[in-house]
Amino acid sequence: MTGALGDGLPIRHVLPGLLGALAAGGTAVLTAPPGTGKTTVVPLALAEAGMRVLVAEPRRLAVRAAARRMGVSYTIRGERHTGANPMVEVVTTGVLLQRLQRDQELAGVDAVMLDECHERHLDADTALAFLLDVRDTLRPDLRVLATSATADAERWARLLGGPVVAASGVTHPVETVWAPPPRPVAPPHGLRVDPALLAHVAAVVRRALGERDGDVLCFLPGVGEIARVAGLLAGAGVDVLQVHGRAPAHVQDAVLAPGTARRVVLATSVAESSLTVPGVRVVVDSGLAREPRTDHARGLGSLTTVRVSKAAAGQRAGRAGREAPGAVYRCWTEAEHERLAEHPRPEIALADLTGFALQVACWGDPDASGLALLDPPPPAALAAAVRTLGELGALEPGPGPGRGKVTGRGRRMALAGVHPRLARALLDGGPRAAEVVALLSEQLPRDAGDDLVEVWRAARRGGTGFAARWRQETRRLRNTSAAPAPTRPAEPRQPGRPAEPAGAAASSPEGSDEEVAGLVVALAFPERVARRRGGGYLMASGTRAELADGSRLRSAEWLAIAVADRPTGSASARVRQAVPIDEETARRAHPVTVEDEVEWRVPPGGRRGDVTARTVERLGAIELSATPLTDADVRPAVLHGLRTEDVLTWTRQARELRDRLAFCHRALGDPWPPVDDLVALADRWLEPELSRARRRADLERIDVAQALLRLVPWSARLDQVAPERVEVPSGSRVRVDYSGEQPVLAVKLQEVFGLRETPRIAGVPVLVHLLSPAGRPVAVTADLASFWREGYRAVRAELRGRYPRHPWPEDPLTAPPTRRTNPRTRP
Repeated sequence: MTGALGDGLPIRHVLPGLLGALAAGGTAVLTAPPGTGKTTVVPLALAEAGMRVLVAEPRRLAVRAAARRMGVSYTIRGERHTGANPMVEVVTTGVLLQRLQRDQELAGVDAVMLDECHERHLDADTALAFLLDVRDTLRPDLRVLATSATADAERWARLLGGPVVAASGVTHPVETVWAPPPRPVAPPHGLRVDPALLAHVAAVVRRALGERDGDVLCFLPGVGEIARVAGLLAGAGVDVLQVHGRAPAHVQDAVLAPGTARRVVLATSVAESSLTVPGVRVVVDSGLAREPRTDHARGLGSLTTVRVSKAAAGQRAGRAGREAPGAVYRCWTEAEHERLAEHPRPEIALADLTGFALQVACWGDPDASGLALLDPPPPAALAAAVRTLGELGALEPGPGPGRGKVTGRGRRMALAGVHPRLARALLDGGPRAAEVVALLSEQLPRDAGDDLVEVWRAARRGGTGFAARWRQETRRLRNTSAAPAPTRPAEPRQPGRPAEPAGAAASSPEGSDEEVAGLVVALAFPERVARRRGGGYLMASGTRAELADGSRLRSAEWLAIAVADRPTGSASARVRQAVPIDEETARRAHPVTVEDEVEWRVPPGGRRGDVTARTVERLGAIELSATPLTDADVRPAVLHGLRTEDVLTWTRQARELRDRLAFCHRALGDPWPPVDDLVALADRWLEPELSRARRRADLERIDVAQALLRLVPWSARLDQVAPERVEVPSGSRVRVDYSGEQPVLAVKLQEVFGLRETPRIAGVPVLVHLLSPAGRPVAVTADLASFWREGYRAVRAELRGRYPRHPWPEDPLTAPPTRRTNPRTRP
């Protein structure tokens, strides 16, 4: 069997060693570059050795392609095909997880092969961890084989505890052609790819068609980019095929079958590995891919465009050499290539972990601490996922030893084969919920508008590949929701009875399309229930959401948002699909809280806050109603206002008094209090005014200067320690400025004639600003004696001619101080 399929493929040379390793230890890691036959030859070789083999692939396209090539059965979500060879079955990793949850022993399976582990899909990492747990506890005879198209297998080998079996290198040489754009292009930003780059990719495809023979496989990051490049290739004289996760089966079949005319296959990363596209001799690589990103704070997920890793670029290039020598045209420079990351980031580090958290909870290890994972889940992402599952009723809530254990309801959700949020809506949304959940469990068509009800009606009308898949998924989901609750399978780690279902909503009665769709979406995404506010909407999560210009949904007061993302750099979410709902539906989906709210509140768009005391009814962050609260304790709110805003009326007298108190604390310390945080001392100086204050106006009326006097220690007199004014030799009482680190006495020079020593306040020398007759500083000193000896003569020489009517004696220490000018001399 393997002879015909594996003739000429390098993998056949390592089969004896691989079979020996599995027979001896039960686990192994197989590394084999693209085109060596690992996906199709190895399972048949294991079957020939008498084993029933389950092959897990990361993508449905790869499952169908591998099964057809081997002539074996395959199972993907909602579809099963029986092949001629009963010893091998190909499934997606998601299907494998479902089987493990139903039957941990995998009865009737002798070996499981996890293909393309290097891609680091979350389902594959989870399935491998479960399989290793099964080997340790239930099935030590179960063989587990992980395969990788890259050579970085040592970490896998340590995880599995088996050897690395390496197949030989690339079957055919692939020439690298560096083909960067002639002019710089903008780097990718979120989902946006510079149209100039896509135009260049199309030009490189045309160039490759002219320079090389064979079909061309072109890698692009997403469906939109594929459609754009396909349009640019119109008239090229070749068949253009578009391959992605949403491509209909007949397109996938056409790609995987030899063509009668020359072809250009435009594909996302689904074509990187696991299948051979016949006839391809050239690869054109845009160098871009899409990765998931999750905003756990806002409960929003999105995709972002990133540079491929070196490993992924190598995988893509290998497509050109599977059948014959080929070439890869890379749309970047060799220098840029050297700066690429070595490997892609694992999905467990990037994705929403709600489904993962439910899987491990059903497995009996809610925090995944006992599972053999190559990379642990990020704690914050896992915590967010656990919170979500608790809100959905899938996990036991509250403190105690049972917290985090899966409920019976959670087990039904896990076996639905959709995201836990959609499973919750399937169980609680009523008889027609399966139709709406089926819409949301697949990527919607590119031309789908933002009105989900219209998308639903278009699917019911049929006539498209999406409509056919929708009908098939609807049937599967109806069967799933009608199935009885499963019994709890044996749990290696935490045996016990299932918890009672929790958190289920009442079944929805039949209603209009809008009512059914609105309830289902609201149940699945309660934090995305949104109410109109301003020019957009406020979601229950607290995030603002925006509809596209011209959307027919703009008149709705309430929305249940099914699909939303947050563009890179934007604080608002962008609504992709939604359903108008009423407030009653919103209340059914999301818990409503009623609480007394006393706070210092600044109104939207305002700058001056005030105390608000009211009883508020809220749906998450959405305020539903508010009534005044007359007998509330507003003191904390008043103190918050004092701390965050300049509410008190600070007269000149109050500011100067504060400065004097601050000086006393700096100079003398206790018992003089610090006044840098007067709010912290409010109990000492603002009573009884603070107790009577109910609003901002009450605070603004406080006599701050009078209140500050309460901070003067009872054993001291402020005027003695830090006098407001100091008498100088002329008899004037001059105000002291305490606002700086040192007291300042600003006085006209003639008024301090005869003052030999610098005045001191609380032992601190005063900084004397000596002023001209016009009141301008002519000297600053903290040592008057030194000034009279060294500085006065120069000041006298400069100013006596400018101010002749003022006395400028040669000896200022014996001259009488004066506030007056010299008398005029009569002629």
